[in-house]
Amino acid sequence: MRSDTIKSGDARAPHRSLLRATGVGEGDFDKPFIAVCNSYTDIIPGHVHLDKVGRFVKQCVREAGGVPFEFNTIGICDGIAMGHPGMKFSLPSRELIADSVETMLEAHRFDGMICIPNCDKIIPGMLMAAVRCNIPTIFVSGGPMEAGGMPDGRKVDLIDVFIGAAARQKEKIGAEDLLALERIACPTCGSCSGLFTANSMNCLCEALGLALPMNGTLLATSAQRKKLFRRAAQRLVEMVLQFDRLGEGHGLLPREIVTAASIDNSMVLDMAMGGSTNTVLHMLAVAHEAGVEYDVQRINRLSQQTPNVCRVAPSKGDDERVYHIEDVHNSGGVHTILGSIQRGRPGPLSLDCATVTGKTLGENIAEFDIRAETVAEEALQLAAVTGRGERNVEGMSVEKTAGSIRDLSTDDLGFDPADCIREVDNAYSQEGGLVILYGNLAPQGAVVKAAGVMPEMMKHSGPAVIFEAETAAYDGIVGGRVKAGDVVVIRYEGPRGGPGMQEMLAPTTAIKGMGLGDKVALITDGRFSGGTAGACIGHVSPEAAACGPIGLLEPGDIIEIDIPAHKLSVRLSEEELARRAKDWKPREPRYKTGCLAKYAALATSADTGAVLKWE
Repeated sequence: MRSDTIKSGDARAPHRSLLRATGVGEGDFDKPFIAVCNSYTDIIPGHVHLDKVGRFVKQCVREAGGVPFEFNTIGICDGIAMGHPGMKFSLPSRELIADSVETMLEAHRFDGMICIPNCDKIIPGMLMAAVRCNIPTIFVSGGPMEAGGMPDGRKVDLIDVFIGAAARQKEKIGAEDLLALERIACPTCGSCSGLFTANSMNCLCEALGLALPMNGTLLATSAQRKKLFRRAAQRLVEMVLQFDRLGEGHGLLPREIVTAASIDNSMVLDMAMGGSTNTVLHMLAVAHEAGVEYDVQRINRLSQQTPNVCRVAPSKGDDERVYHIEDVHNSGGVHTILGSIQRGRPGPLSLDCATVTGKTLGENIAEFDIRAETVAEEALQLAAVTGRGERNVEGMSVEKTAGSIRDLSTDDLGFDPADCIREVDNAYSQEGGLVILYGNLAPQGAVVKAAGVMPEMMKHSGPAVIFEAETAAYDGIVGGRVKAGDVVVIRYEGPRGGPGMQEMLAPTTAIKGMGLGDKVALITDGRFSGGTAGACIGHVSPEAAACGPIGLLEPGDIIEIDIPAHKLSVRLSEEELARRAKDWKPREPRYKTGCLAKYAALATSADTGAVLKWE
């Protein structure tokens, strides 16, 4: 075993002496040493219960025959970091997390790892470390938050509070209404209840093959997550022992699971669900760490092949219907979405990809697609999990009341699962929910969540209203500088220029709060929260700080957006753009010391995942 490096032989007596001081017993030295890579912190709702999860997972590892060692990563709550300089630290934290996990695994020679992430940059940071270190690994998240329930029966989430805050600025709602939203929108522990970045990435881990089925949708409050945690611990110890016996080449290592084909599978899911645009950034980074050649052009081709069969908050369905991740779970979850794609559009999915279950993705779909004739009883039981609708920060505590999802009618659920996850012949669109745009304004690409764009904004042209920072944009929007028909441009917010490529949730929700959601578009070299919806185009590459065309724009330039045609351009000749480029001068860096200065010096473009390079 890998851990023999620190526990076997006379030369390792000092090491064993130190290990005994941690509680390692006489009979433990012949067992696999398992890293429990947790991310517990009191400041993130998705992580506040992970101390309890970590203790339970360690118990399960022990029962499975392993020796668990828990450590924690840092974590940033993007919602709490939003709208102030703290957001600049969010994306760079992904690299810190990857480096810290790699450091722990390599320094202590663990045999396998269970990752317990839940939110934002923690998931991709752990993924990047997993493929770097390449030891048997399983991801098992803390689970999603329940949606909030207003007295009138309307379901709400964090984004409704952001929109409400902007609407309050214009006195479109009262202080009491905003306070009611604030108190109700985030009722439990767990990753925020829409298909924002956290839930998008946790779902993608299932399709990628590194997480067990139901990982991304089973509520954090549900006692049934204990079954998931126990299965993950048992399977991880099995994988470590199998690897010790069989070696490489048997689908047990992250780099044997994370391939171009399995990344395709994860992006097909993302397109089918209309997930966060941040998934593009993160999966490109994971591919880079895994040594897999993967680019935005490949993602664009998948988008053109994959129907959008599911729309989850902040996107809206027909009749302004809003679904949350708990509804997706009751409709069958990730594998039912994949089953829908495979039934109606076979081709984009690679069903023979290995997964941590020990089965192929196709075999997992057969068992966990609740519409399949071959569905396992366990899938039907887990799909019946519902929330309690009460304040809960404990996690793993709510018992399910129905034995099987087949025991619950549409009246019981309050919606039609066949509408939440549609079949391909009734898809919202025959192309994916994420689209890559190109043109003279984005020669290396830009990303938009097409699933969240209103039909009337799929094509739009208008004059540029330019802001040099995210905070200035928010002030300008709520201050009335932006009018119907405009295109808001927020630049110098890319990986290097920001630095840190902060999210633009405050300006995008301000546009909605000011009643301009169907009249104004926004483009940026920064990125968006998974909670963003509307004609909001991010990751414009090259960024302004690299003399990209977005940095050459002047107020009033006419910007043309054509999402169905995958185009983003400015109505300027190549000669005029070249003339402006000659006059362009780099700006003084915003940070000259600290981790942001280091990040700015090493960060690459968004179209390559904003990974760090120093060669």
